[in-house]
Amino acid sequence: MSTLTAVIYKDEDLYVAECPQVGTVSQGETIEEALANLIEATELYLEEFPLTTNSHPIITTFEITPKEVEKSAKV
Repeated sequence: MSTLTAVIYKDEDLYVAECPQVGTVSQGETIEEALANLIEATELYLEEFPLTTNSHPIITTFEITPKEVEKSAKV
């Protein structure tokens, strides 16, 4: 059994769930449905492409400046 990360966010009318370690993405009408769909998608993916024992994600942060902010600053 592996413990993986799920990132879930609202996108218009649906919730989107992503697993950054594997790269799988799914969606659902509720958080619970999105997570259940992500688990199913990830299990199916890992049947074909198993995780290697040394695959650890590097998680970091970065900053961006939105184009709208840059445009309004030039006025």
